Amino acid sequence: MNFNYDIIVVGAGHAGCEAATTAANLGSKTLLITMDMNKIAQMSCNPAVGGIAKGQIVREIDAMGGQMGIVTDKTAIQFRMLNRSKGPAMWSPRVQSDREKFIHTWRSIIENTPNLFLWQDTVTQLSFKNGEITGVKTSLGVEFSAKAVILTNGTFLNGLIHVGKVQVGGGRISEPSSFGLTEQLTEMGFEADRMKTGTPVRIDGRSVDFSLMEEQKGEDDFHQFSYLDNVHRELKQRSCWITYTSEKVHDLLREGLDDSPLYNGQIQSIGPRYCPSIETKIVTFSDKTSHQLFLEPEGETTNEYYLNGFSSSLPLHTQLQALKAVPAFRNVHIFRPGYAIEYDFFDPRQLTSTLETKLVKNLFFAGQINGTTGYEEAAGQGMIAGINAHINCHGGSAFTLRRDEAYIGVLIDDLITKGVDEPYRMFTSRAEYRILLRQDNADERLTLRSYELGLATEERKKLLTDKESEVKRIIEFVQNFSIKADRINPFLESLGTAPLRHGVKLIDLLTRPHIDLQVMSEAVSPLKELLSSIENRQEEIIESANIEIKYDGYIKREKIMADKINRLEDIRIKDKFNYNEIQSLSTEARQKLTSINPETIAQASRIPGVSPNDISVLLVLLGR
Repeated sequence: MNFNYDIIVVGAGHAGCEAATTAANLGSKTLLITMDMNKIAQMSCNPAVGGIAKGQIVREIDAMGGQMGIVTDKTAIQFRMLNRSKGPAMWSPRVQSDREKFIHTWRSIIENTPNLFLWQDTVTQLSFKNGEITGVKTSLGVEFSAKAVILTNGTFLNGLIHVGKVQVGGGRISEPSSFGLTEQLTEMGFEADRMKTGTPVRIDGRSVDFSLMEEQKGEDDFHQFSYLDNVHRELKQRSCWITYTSEKVHDLLREGLDDSPLYNGQIQSIGPRYCPSIETKIVTFSDKTSHQLFLEPEGETTNEYYLNGFSSSLPLHTQLQALKAVPAFRNVHIFRPGYAIEYDFFDPRQLTSTLETKLVKNLFFAGQINGTTGYEEAAGQGMIAGINAHINCHGGSAFTLRRDEAYIGVLIDDLITKGVDEPYRMFTSRAEYRILLRQDNADERLTLRSYELGLATEERKKLLTDKESEVKRIIEFVQNFSIKADRINPFLESLGTAPLRHGVKLIDLLTRPHIDLQVMSEAVSPLKELLSSIENRQEEIIESANIEIKYDGYIKREKIMADKINRLEDIRIKDKFNYNEIQSLSTEARQKLTSINPETIAQASRIPGVSPNDISVLLVLLGR
């Protein structure tokens, strides 16, 4: 057996799988080490991918040639596009997945990816030489050497599980923790801390009275995660179900608060604000008499359900009593209780924009080890780490994404610039350029950049160019086609919209609310013929054209704003200043700039505590 690799990825969660397949597909000989080959890409929490802003990240991963979107589509048992009532910048795809098939599909991809090898073991030590990573050592005593190592350890570093006063070591329920790496890295000067997350009870669907719940069915249209036209939903589609807690449920939960690890001092680490436990909800929102519970199927055929909204670390008997007070769950049987888990993470401000550590060359961190939460955030980081680890091994310029190019760019810039004070979760509100970063145009933003790297395939490039060509053909047609008032007014009046006083170009009508290409094609025969002539991905292309037509002004305005900021992104300042010697900077700015050593003026401007006046000082010193 050859023990030498270009890249070693430690951990086969969502970050690790994406990092490993990305590096291997780029041509690096890659080893993926995991504790359990049967738990590859395990969905540790809910069996769902996507959601607000997260869905955009998955589309970005797919546009660049990653795997998460493909796996999600193939294992989907329900699809929904969230936020349809809002503008397209807010539309976010979300899928319920079959948990077991998700694992098997990922494993099949990994086992059939050239240059990618698997090893089942636990990494206990890293090897270094002259300030560079050189490999890893495992619990079986095996030593592997590599030019680069990517750590994607998830919640396993010194993981500790809590159910009431019961504490069990583990990275997930019934899976052992990983020891040794945190201690080794902190001895080298890395800053580590502890975070907390949690997961809800798992319920036997045979014990649920679904007649007392509200059914939520999925959608069946052309939308999906992958841009590939040969990937589709294949499994039987299933419903989710909604019910609510009550004051009686809350009273029972309050009785157990003294035994809650969150409130008796047992857990000291940082928890997620945006995904609180049920006990946190009843304390923080004590005036609310009910909270929504969302029952999600775990697979195409299983009776196991995930109870979203009931994350808890309360004692088992408290969780069970409270559940039974919900009418639909009065006879409930559970497969396992909810639990909280504490684990180690490293301050992401110790990373560069490539996710390489500042202290050790060719050592990369991706995923929850950086203080993030969510499969999607982890996978996005894994892809960027995989790309840059490959570049470090084989040469080339560092690959990064700007804040106006991708949610992945926003995510990484936030992490390395601002750090984290709670598990980081992506929201659309974190992005300044939401109208540019839509779920429909991730391919337009990223596929060519990835193709130039050698990651996105020729097939993906052709799908993009064909789509862009068709959208351009539609837009040019509506810009030039004239509409006469007397011919179109009866149709407009039937739609309840104002009639024309004189002729206009078709594009002028399409900017009106409730009027789009499909609607107008019913009254304009040449337009109907044009749309009918689109042979492949017709609905997707028409939707893209509609968005570009209706939001053209907003898109152009955001591009202008982004271009102005990007001028500051081009002014590089890394290692150019001894900030402690610049007395005209504020004390806080000197401390923050020294600690982070930002790469550009734009990144410096986003550091909390660095004021516009501090940025002006730096620009003056640069002669600008």
